[in-house]
Amino acid sequence: MNPSPHPDPRRWKALALLCAADFMVILDAQIVILALPSIQRELGFSGGGEQWVMSAYLLTFGGLLLLGGRSADLLGRRRMFMIGTALFLFSSLLCGFAWTGGTLIVARVLQGVSAAIMAPTALSILMTTFDEGTERNKALGIWSAVGGVGATAALLVGGPLTSWLGWEWIFFINVPVALVLFGLSPVLLKESRGAERGRSFDLAGAVTITAALALLVYAVVEAPDIGWSRPRTLLLLGLSALLIAVFALVESRSRAPLAPLRIFRSRALVGGNLVLLLLGMAAWGMSLTVSEYAQQVLGYSALMFGLSSAVMPVMAAVGSVAGQAVVTRTGPRPVAMAGMALTGIGCLLLAQVSAGGSYFEDLFLGLLVFGPGLGAAFVAASVASLAGVAEREAGLASGLNTASFQIGGAFGVAILSTVGMPGTGALPSLDVLTQGFRTDFAASIAFSAAALLVALLLPGRIRRGRVAEPALSKLE
Repeated sequence: MNPSPHPDPRRWKALALLCAADFMVILDAQIVILALPSIQRELGFSGGGEQWVMSAYLLTFGGLLLLGGRSADLLGRRRMFMIGTALFLFSSLLCGFAWTGGTLIVARVLQGVSAAIMAPTALSILMTTFDEGTERNKALGIWSAVGGVGATAALLVGGPLTSWLGWEWIFFINVPVALVLFGLSPVLLKESRGAERGRSFDLAGAVTITAALALLVYAVVEAPDIGWSRPRTLLLLGLSALLIAVFALVESRSRAPLAPLRIFRSRALVGGNLVLLLLGMAAWGMSLTVSEYAQQVLGYSALMFGLSSAVMPVMAAVGSVAGQAVVTRTGPRPVAMAGMALTGIGCLLLAQVSAGGSYFEDLFLGLLVFGPGLGAAFVAASVASLAGVAEREAGLASGLNTASFQIGGAFGVAILSTVGMPGTGALPSLDVLTQGFRTDFAASIAFSAAALLVALLLPGRIRRGRVAEPALSKLE
């Protein structure tokens, strides 16, 4: 992607708008957790059905990310961003006014669809707005920092809103934000699309990869309750793998593939997305375990935990800003390795938690170390996975980037929800619970170590426009 001789003077305002959209999408993925008990009581869910209020969003969000990003390349990035924003506005209103449990689940499906359009499209607009190099790295650092704040803001905002105004307001708060985003998009965002020959759409590829990702996310989300070795889980995972193989076959024969297989010849793109996958597993899994330890062992309320854990996203923001400054000079490999080393050390410190511990004794230092590692590694892996991507494939690369981290997060939560579960009765002792949490932190250390090894695949210094471009466009 060649540098523009005349950078868009609106680009930093556009970045603020795009970050606001990303903040809203991440907030909505997490904020429902604290409202589930109220939703269950008022809408009459039974048999654990209220969990689908969260799972419906994650399923459609994860399953449609690649398709959402590629659609932006073909149909126009600003256009698709505005369509996604309008759908998010409508679905948020429908969620807030939901009169039955079924209505709420349908509305959450629509929210997931809109998020799968908005998130990768916003990132692809960022890529096409900022030239590769220092400015784009700085923009990615800000993007990463805002995402980290969004995850914690859900814990800070969700509890008070549900307690004071009702669960409906966790959805209604999206409405004014979405209205501002929709109104300012034509003013601040440039329209762009990939310079594809013809406008044909790879329907077979879209159907197979969407079904494959949806089955994968569904299997992972349900595995902790069903069991990883149960026939149903194995069947879903097997069908997902089969559909991925079919997708690869379809793409190899398509004249206008949804995801040209040549993009996976880029070491930077593949390595960056693998690091993001493993980082998502470590970060989401660790966050879940810290939350459960603080509330079940230390006796924290959700609001108190949200306030006390704010040190991690603050330090993640610091790591993001520092990481983008260093990666410009050294390349993504050393920054990603250092970041993953910090996340591993942070989890090692957290693995020392005790049944009679306290916040400062057991959690503070681990969160303080984990945060900057998360921010730095995320920026470095994103820079690598998006480096040198041709503009016509910015949406596709952004969809892969977002999907890697989100699906990794789903895997991390599912795995840690299984390995750390006590094998005793319904009311395990604090010692038994704490031992399970230690096991979960140990698993997060393993995820971080694996990501550190994968980071060795990343390139050193990146020469602008030269890392991934041969793999993405040389064989046109």
